[in-house]
Amino acid sequence: MHVYFPVSSVIPIVLLVLLHYGLEQAANSPVQASARTFDSRTDRDALLAFKASLISKQQGALASWNTSNDFCRWQGVSCSTKHNHRITALNLSSEGLIGTVAPAIGNLTFLHTLDLSMDNMHGEIPSAIGRLFRLRHLGLSNNSFQGEINANLKNCTGLESINLDSNMLTGEIPAWLGGLSSLRTIHIKKNNIGGKIPPSLGNLSALEGMYFTWNQLEGAIPRGIGKLSGLKSLGLGENHLSGTIPTTLLNLSSVIQFSVAGNELHGTLPSDIGNRLPKLQKLFLGMNHFTGSLPASLANATDMYSLDIFVNNFTGIITPEIGKLCPDRLFFDSNQFVATTTRDWEFMTLLANCTRLRVLELQNNILGGMLPNSVTNLSAQLENLYVGFNEISGNIPFGISNLVGLTVLQFSYNQFSGVLPDSIGRLDSLHALGFENNILTGFMPSSLGNLTQLLRLFANNNMFEGSLPASLGNLQEIAEAYFSNNKFTGPLPIDIFNLSTLSKVLDLSDNYFLGPLPPEVGGMTNLAYLDISGNNLSGPLPDTLSNCQSLIGLRLGSNSFNGSIPVSISKMKGLMNLTKNTFSGEIPGEIGQMVGLEELYLSHNNLSGYIPESIENMTSLYKLDLSFNHLDGKVPSHGVFSNVTGFSFEGNMGLCGGIYELHLAPCLPKSMVHNNRKLWLITKVIVPVVGIVICCTLVLVSISLIKKTKSNSKTLAEFHFIAEKYPRVSYAELVQGTNGFGKDNLIGKGRYGSVYKCSLLLKNMMTTVAVKVFDLQQSGSSGSFIAECEALNKIRHRNLISAITCCSSSDSNQNDSNQHAAQVHA
Repeated sequence: MHVYFPVSSVIPIVLLVLLHYGLEQAANSPVQASARTFDSRTDRDALLAFKASLISKQQGALASWNTSNDFCRWQGVSCSTKHNHRITALNLSSEGLIGTVAPAIGNLTFLHTLDLSMDNMHGEIPSAIGRLFRLRHLGLSNNSFQGEINANLKNCTGLESINLDSNMLTGEIPAWLGGLSSLRTIHIKKNNIGGKIPPSLGNLSALEGMYFTWNQLEGAIPRGIGKLSGLKSLGLGENHLSGTIPTTLLNLSSVIQFSVAGNELHGTLPSDIGNRLPKLQKLFLGMNHFTGSLPASLANATDMYSLDIFVNNFTGIITPEIGKLCPDRLFFDSNQFVATTTRDWEFMTLLANCTRLRVLELQNNILGGMLPNSVTNLSAQLENLYVGFNEISGNIPFGISNLVGLTVLQFSYNQFSGVLPDSIGRLDSLHALGFENNILTGFMPSSLGNLTQLLRLFANNNMFEGSLPASLGNLQEIAEAYFSNNKFTGPLPIDIFNLSTLSKVLDLSDNYFLGPLPPEVGGMTNLAYLDISGNNLSGPLPDTLSNCQSLIGLRLGSNSFNGSIPVSISKMKGLMNLTKNTFSGEIPGEIGQMVGLEELYLSHNNLSGYIPESIENMTSLYKLDLSFNHLDGKVPSHGVFSNVTGFSFEGNMGLCGGIYELHLAPCLPKSMVHNNRKLWLITKVIVPVVGIVICCTLVLVSISLIKKTKSNSKTLAEFHFIAEKYPRVSYAELVQGTNGFGKDNLIGKGRYGSVYKCSLLLKNMMTTVAVKVFDLQQSGSSGSFIAECEALNKIRHRNLISAITCCSSSDSNQNDSNQHAAQVHA
């Protein structure tokens, strides 16, 4: 069956359908939808939805956002009186909001400003923002937005500024940005945007600021950027851009700030750069690979505020025209600028006319010769002066004290000689002073104590002598001080140890300090690193060292400290070096409480006993050196002891056990160890002592025998001298002449011998004489014999009988059985 409808009845139905379809399309159109479907109530609901998307504990920042108040009076909300109280601006910057942006934000169709910067929003940039066709200013900087730049933003064709700085955005810079012809500024700094800079950005003829620094951009700088004649700020620094600076960029005659620092650009600077970019105020070219000389035309950029070309390969002398530029800041460090003559320093003389100069950094070049005295005429407003890491020689100018505004003064790593001028103490605004690694001599001036605002002092690696001035105790703000590798003498400076502000480093190493470590060291409760190694210090360590609980590095090596290692230092962490001293006794078991210690060096001491097992508990310890001590017993197996490369034990002959890789002998059972210790006591103590006693006894006996031998030798020698004056008489002649010393010939006896009548052939005729024969077995007879012979030889008297001769077996070849001594008288 067919049903027929009259035409008049069908037309209204068709019109109704078309009307419904048209309304539906209008709702989806960003232009028509706002005019027909949204009103102030949807704006209010959108704000409430936005608030609901925040983390609840942060909603207090929007306490005024409730239905009892007119939403146009809510915090951060601005409404238009011309458009039925529609919301035109939402400014919630720095409110500490945390959460995501609700899609309902797209219902605020009259919004021209959306600022959520300096909050803690996260997630992706919602595509709903693309429905805000009236949006002019979008500020989402300093949040945690992720993902790519949402493509729906291209629908916001009226955008004049986009600020997406300091987020976590990825992807690339979209080419469609080049179609937002109203854009005046683009901020995408400090994200993770990569890829190349799209050439389409050269179409943004209204653009005044392009800020892409601190991203991952690569490739060449598009030549089309040179078409942006109204561009005032170009920020492309800290990326991976390569190639050369396009010459088209010299067409940016309105540019004020030009930054390409921190890339991989190369080439030379155009010689006319100063003529083509005369309005330059900030030129940042640092950390690239630029070469060649510095163009003199830069002097034409008379509004220059900061010229930054550090860390490049610029060469030649620093053009004197730079002195005519008179900027506030000059960063020329880390290049290859040279100076050998006074004329090469002419730029310094011209800079003396720059009254607004505040920063001058010339360090790490090849500047040589003497530092000109004109440096003392620089602006009194100068705050930072760096000339370190060059080849400058001669004296430090005395007039350097004229620069009273200095907060940083660096002469480090040059060839300055002579004394450190006392006038330097007038620079009482200094925060950092460095003159390390020079050839400075003499005493350190006490005027340094006037630098009461000093935070950092570098005096190491010079040839200073004498003691450190007590006035250094006035440096009540000092945080780190370096005096190592000089010729300082005397006791350690107590005044410095009283500076509780020392929180980073105190380095007194490699000098000639002597005496003990004073107990005042305990006053440095905030110090992180203390180095007094390589001196002549002695005595035990003070218990007050335990007060230095912030120490993460303690170096006391190569001194003469003695005594035991104090238990009080068991709170150390980081590094402890006590090598090459004379510490004795056992390693305290409490050392295992140093759970934060990473390196422990105790080698070349006189430590004895066992290795404490508690060291196994030091979980952070990765380096332990116990070599060249007198340790014995079992080596633990866990912790640092399980690391062959981290544990050193050479020179300790009594160690055993440990992990296999140490190749030590196995340890004996405890009972045998006890007996072995007794044996060790016998072999190592008793036997040596007994041996020494025996040796001493033998030595004494030998000395006695030697003396006796010398005495007898002297006696015989004396006798030979006397006997040479008298005729010789043999023992056989005496026996024959006395009838064998018979009784009939005996005349008398004395204490040391007997007197016999004797017939001797003297002077070819038989003569009767008296012979006194000495008994050599009688103690003292030899001495008496010699004494009488001497007396008879010297004395002449008529009442005394005359001595014919004295004789003994020593002047004949008789054997020992016939030893004799006799005197023959007429």
